[in-house]
Amino acid sequence: MPTDIDRKQGVDSETAVLVGVELPGNNLTEEPLEELSGLAETAGAEVVARLTQRRETPDKTTYLGKGKLDQLTQLVKATDADVVIFDNDLSPAQVRNLEQALGVKVLDRTELILDIFSTRAQTHEARLAVELAQLEYALPRLKRMWTHLSRMKMGVGMRGPGEKQLETDRRLVEKRIVDLRRDLDKIHRRREREVDGRSDHMTVSLVGYTNAGKSTLMNRITGAGVLAQDKLFATLDTRTRRWTLPGWGPVLLSDTVGFIRELPHRLIASFKATLEEAHQADLLLHVADASNPSVLDQISAVYAVLAELGIEQKDTLLVLNKVDRMEDPAELTKLLDRYPSAITVSAVTGEGVEQLTKGVSDALSAGFVDADITFPVQNGRLAAFIAKNGEILSRTHTNEETTIHCRMPRKYIGRIDAAEATIQERKPTISVGDRGNTTLGRESESVDEVA
Repeated sequence: MPTDIDRKQGVDSETAVLVGVELPGNNLTEEPLEELSGLAETAGAEVVARLTQRRETPDKTTYLGKGKLDQLTQLVKATDADVVIFDNDLSPAQVRNLEQALGVKVLDRTELILDIFSTRAQTHEARLAVELAQLEYALPRLKRMWTHLSRMKMGVGMRGPGEKQLETDRRLVEKRIVDLRRDLDKIHRRREREVDGRSDHMTVSLVGYTNAGKSTLMNRITGAGVLAQDKLFATLDTRTRRWTLPGWGPVLLSDTVGFIRELPHRLIASFKATLEEAHQADLLLHVADASNPSVLDQISAVYAVLAELGIEQKDTLLVLNKVDRMEDPAELTKLLDRYPSAITVSAVTGEGVEQLTKGVSDALSAGFVDADITFPVQNGRLAAFIAKNGEILSRTHTNEETTIHCRMPRKYIGRIDAAEATIQERKPTISVGDRGNTTLGRESESVDEVA
């Protein structure tokens, strides 16, 4: 059995055995390891075998039980696999013990996702974010990467060159992490200024599980022409396009990185700047793949990530995409029974896009105020403010006062000094969507609920 493991980054063109340990509370409705298989194939690996085990608690040494480890060893030999990929997060010691027992490289779920992100990052910002996440992941694991050199002793009581190199590498990695955090913090502050600079426009952000069809939907409704592939994590960089809503006007629509079950915390922190669009958006469009058997789990996973980002209470419309792929209408009916205010669409065929457009208009209108604003006729500054930030519906004058009937975002209404003007709100004139009053928010879905 080989004693040194090739730790080259990635699994491209390698054959892989997938392993999943199902613990209490993480049982999913999907086919076991189906998502991990998609991740492995996205990273370029060829899946040759799968192995699963149910345990109350993971083994502290090898995560698997002894019998399953023996079975996995024989499976690796029989398939001549290059790598074993776990659908769980492993400790550095567990990875080291598994590699010693199996004689091949072992990756956990987080390392596989980081590998995919590293190959998909296109912009400078995304590459920095991925590098930071990778280095933070690798830092406690550097020792196992130098085990082959640490065995080369220089004499009694002397450190081997591997150990010296390990110390040097650790210092270099720690310094690079500090530099990356500083660079990303600058990008984050710049992104905040950019987003704040768009305060004159209403903003809508697409969020959702990876491969739910967010980019395809963006192309359908804006003609953006952004990259849209039937692959996991096809989009890592935020793209913003103008979307003209009939009867409303232009809003800014942003596409964001897709989420996934148990998305590594390091990635969430690293991509903080990229997700700034979702933080600042007036409305979130949560796009879900209605045709996926695990759609309920995926919806819950997205809400969990939104909670981690601190934006779970933001106004949200659930959009059930890919309804053209659903063969059984009863399945769609079940989803709509659970989420009665969801909007069903097909980004590919265009089905439901008109209803989505109206739903977004109604949802955004909920944050607007129809009001009569009365102020001294000589206050041209306030008149200009209303014209810039609202829609003037009518205007009347007397010798001393001007009254403007307008529709304006509530946040701008709140900026008008009560000493300057009298504000009288009217009943909103915006119509309600075809599905009744558009319900925003979480649809009573529990973050930790697994259907």
